[in-house]
Amino acid sequence: MESLGPFIPLILLFVLFYFLLIRPQQKQQKKRQEMLKSLNKGDRVITIGGIHGVIKEIDDTTISLRVADNLNLKFARASVDRVIEEENE
Repeated sequence: MESLGPFIPLILLFVLFYFLLIRPQQKQQKKRQEMLKSLNKGDRVITIGGIHGVIKEIDDTTISLRVADNLNLKFARASVDRVIEEENE
């Protein structure tokens, strides 16, 4: 049992590291995956490049965004950063 003494602080450090860094990152990644799965036609989104647009077409890997009149851009589905919630006034 005496041989484990020096390793206890190291084990506690790994446990702390897991709960402060790894677990929150996993939760954030899961939330992002759920957001990407729930994208629908007509959603207003912002891409990771900062482009605002409305989803016109969507499939498993790509989306087509209308960013201006007569201007549609095609992106990888993973390039969506967030969905803009509609403000009710």
